Amino acid sequence: MAEPRLSAHFATRQPSVIRLAQIEFAKRNDDTEDLNVAIGNVSLPMHPAMQERMRGLDDQGSPFAEGVVKYSATPGFPETNAAILNIIASSGFDTAGLSSQITDGGSQAMELVIVGCCGPAGTKEKPLLLIDAAYTNYTAFAERLGRATVSITRELGEDGSFSLPSAAEIEETIREHKPGAMVVIPYDNPTGQLYDRQALVELARLCVKHGLWLISDEAYRELYYTEAEAVSVWGLTEQDVPGITGCRISIETSSKVWNACGLRIGALVTDNQDFHARAVAENTAGLCSNVIGQYIFAGLADQSHEDLRQWYTGQREYYRAMLREFTSRTRDLLPGIIVSRPDASIYSVVDVRNIVAPDFDALDFVLFCARKGNVDVAGRPTTLLTAPMAGFYSVDAGAPNPGRTQMRIAYVETPERMKLVPDLLAGLLEQYQAQKA
Repeated sequence: MAEPRLSAHFATRQPSVIRLAQIEFAKRNDDTEDLNVAIGNVSLPMHPAMQERMRGLDDQGSPFAEGVVKYSATPGFPETNAAILNIIASSGFDTAGLSSQITDGGSQAMELVIVGCCGPAGTKEKPLLLIDAAYTNYTAFAERLGRATVSITRELGEDGSFSLPSAAEIEETIREHKPGAMVVIPYDNPTGQLYDRQALVELARLCVKHGLWLISDEAYRELYYTEAEAVSVWGLTEQDVPGITGCRISIETSSKVWNACGLRIGALVTDNQDFHARAVAENTAGLCSNVIGQYIFAGLADQSHEDLRQWYTGQREYYRAMLREFTSRTRDLLPGIIVSRPDASIYSVVDVRNIVAPDFDALDFVLFCARKGNVDVAGRPTTLLTAPMAGFYSVDAGAPNPGRTQMRIAYVETPERMKLVPDLLAGLLEQYQAQKA
């Protein structure tokens, strides 16, 4: 009797490096507790307007008051799209001419832009251009969809700064590989790098010059910790970048700034009406996004810009304090360690290349922590879950991977628990190296 076989794609799949530590830790049978900073799973309450909607799902006036939960139209509720545009406008950007489509988190928006900008499937034509270290889901979705990717690599300096490749280097890559689109994450995941406005302008000019879509992943817009102002693809004008109109796409989400990761509401916003119509047509196969989540998020549609800006300020103050404390404490405990500058988003990259043996492998260390490592914290055995950075880089087989000595730390635990991270990292690193000796 013949047995069914997995597809070639499924047969080679491995968990995302972001979720790997959590999966491995779940297999443990001891009483070790975990402190999970591998996943950007924000542990703060949602905006009050969203909480009010959530608590009032069966109130009179709610579309769910009678217990009926119907599909929305594929683009989503008009009120939910209005919330997306209201948020963009609250950061000072003109939303005239923009079209929004609600998606299942930012993840589904990523899939739609890859299908809409790259391909054909199964070829190396019109690849997706990434700037490494790049958020792993772009590569994962491209592989799932049969689209190619190409990348250029940033370097993490001794001072904790990630350096953007020069415009000439990026242009050389564009000329060689002829990508269909470039992904930019202005408030970067995983590096914490903040792209200033001039950097965004230069990248946009390259896209216009070579006919690329500019995809700006703005999941962390307004989460920046410098004196700069918010930057966005929607802040670029024709004066800045002649021809930019109609080339832009942004990916939006409820997850990070709005503390609603599990709501799974995102959006695909563009100033190209044909792209918008085709993206909606493509997404009709998915029917619609979570309507309860849409309704909750839509509570932001009528919030004043002043209220929203106060929310952003509170979010920035919360994260800024943790970022600075982590950076300072980690450098004190582990002299020689490199911690990326805490300029934006909710992540830091730590690089131990200066303080470990030459054969150190961050993936092996992460697995050690998840499977058997622990240190005492107030009388309780505790381990630290992080994300190994090698999976955020695309390198040729046999080539050195900058992520081999790097890990990503997400600021998602409470401030009290985040204070434990440097000590846990130091203790586990010592334990790991001792058992390797």
